[in-house]
This record gives sequence, C-alpha cells and structure tokens, in this order.
Amino acid sequence: MITEGRHISPWLRVSGRIAGAVALVACGWFAIVVALTFGSAPGKSMAIIGPPSQALAVVIRANGRILASSAYVTIARADDAGFVARLYAAGALLVLDAEQAGGCSGLPPTSVSSLRATGSAPSAARRQAPRNNPV
Repeated sequence: MITEGRHISPWLRVSGRIAGAVALVACGWFAIVVALTFGSAPGKSMAIIGPPSQALAVVIRANGRILASSAYVTIARADDAGFVARLYAAGALLVLDAEQAGGCSGLPPTSVSSLRATGSAPSAARRQAPRNNPV
C-alpha cells in the first residue's frame, strides 16, 4: 500500500529554518538585554515600556524620579541600587537601560537657542560649504 505524503518544497523548508534561526537569535538578544538591566549602575536612566499611567505609578512606587514620559516609554532614574528590581516588583512590564537601548541620556533636551546663547552652535558662516569662485 502506497500513501501519498505532503511534499514540502526545499525553498519553503530552508526559509522556515532561516526564520526560526532569526527568531531564536532575536529572543536570545532580547533576554540578554533584559538581564543586563539588573546589573546597571545606580543613577542610570531606565526606560519603562508600557502605558504611561501604569509606568508613572510604577516609578513612584519604586522611589524613582521621572525624567520624561511619552506614549509608551517613560524614562526614570534612581540613585540607589536595586531600582530595576523595585520597578519590576511594582508592576513594570519591561525595563531597559535607556542609554543602551536607544541612546536616551535622561538629560533634558537642549534647544538651538540655548546652544547659540552659549556659543556652542556653529555660526552660519562656518556652516556654509566653501565655494569655488572662478575669477
């Protein structure tokens, strides 16, 4: 007795293996990033991912300072050790090191006018590219 089995094309089989490998690497990277936040030095900015109302309440319960808040990311900081563990214990969904995750420094944004007032911004003459004027 001969039975017909399902035939899967080699291309589909290879693409499935590639997708599985990519998913495995992404999950492993994500687990490492989350685990490394527990070893962060005191005083570093942390990004709390989740609804703002929940994240703000979590930061307050964990005795942290709120630095910035947007739609789903709240940046907070505490000067003592164990801040990340307290955030998770208070109900945080996900906590990442803000400086490592997205380049957030936790510092207030500087405006162009404040840079010009301190002389840090390049003047208009320095910003223009040199011109080659044939004489």
